[in-house]
Amino acid sequence: MAVIAITVHHTRSEAMVLARDLASWLSGQGHRVLACAEDAELFGSEAGIDIVGHESRATLGGADLVVALGGDGTVLRTVELLGGTPVPILGVNLGQLGYLTEVEPHEVHNAITRVLDGDHEIEHRMLLEVVVGPPDSQQRFLALNEALVDRTLSGHTVRMDVAIDGRVFTPYEVDALIVGTPTGSTAYGYSAGGPIVAPTHRLIVLTPVSPHMLFDRTLVLEASSTVQVTMAGHRPGALIIDGRLVRELAPGESVRCTAADEQAHLVVFGPRDFPGLLKAKFKLSDR
Repeated sequence: MAVIAITVHHTRSEAMVLARDLASWLSGQGHRVLACAEDAELFGSEAGIDIVGHESRATLGGADLVVALGGDGTVLRTVELLGGTPVPILGVNLGQLGYLTEVEPHEVHNAITRVLDGDHEIEHRMLLEVVVGPPDSQQRFLALNEALVDRTLSGHTVRMDVAIDGRVFTPYEVDALIVGTPTGSTAYGYSAGGPIVAPTHRLIVLTPVSPHMLFDRTLVLEASSTVQVTMAGHRPGALIIDGRLVRELAPGESVRCTAADEQAHLVVFGPRDFPGLLKAKFKLSDR
């Protein structure tokens, strides 16, 4: 018997239908099915699953596999729910881009069977460790795509002082700063003009958003680097992890980012063709 967790996109009806189908199918085969409470209520208690309460989300880390039904955002949320535990994630594409997903909905039964039979590989993706707050009450987050230090007042830039490996680098006058991973290089970092990086690399990408300064280039740093961003001046900011607002930032507060010891574990069936994936997702032609 295997323990299979299911996460689901909250606004896609097809994801909820597929979740009910998978829960019934897996239970019928004698497997234990888990879901966190906010997901389980979407596809019904009759589906035969064990509900993990909000206060015990780390219990998902006891699963043998997590099946993420949605798109890239659902995979990002699944990484957050796992909290760094090394559980394989099988992404099922019910979204638009699907950079992080491996199979289409009609392939999911066969894909799960292959995973349980050991007929798969694991692609390891770097996670960013993000620490904020005073030493006695620090908060720690993990990001698969990026940590965004953002402004809170539209129409105004903010000043952010950046230090790299404990040494002052330069102040930035920007709308926001993106501290990203290779995986995140095709997310917000791409929209902000940053480079596209093959996702299995280990490095940190620092990209300014709408910089009001002569130095407007992205920095590509070693994964061992530590990037500290401090809200300078009198305007507040916000810390957003993989698209999720996690806390406000008062003037003077700092966010520290470096590569995490943990990694995301994505199920793949053979090596990914990253240039081919880019061609497909961006609809690039051969000529």
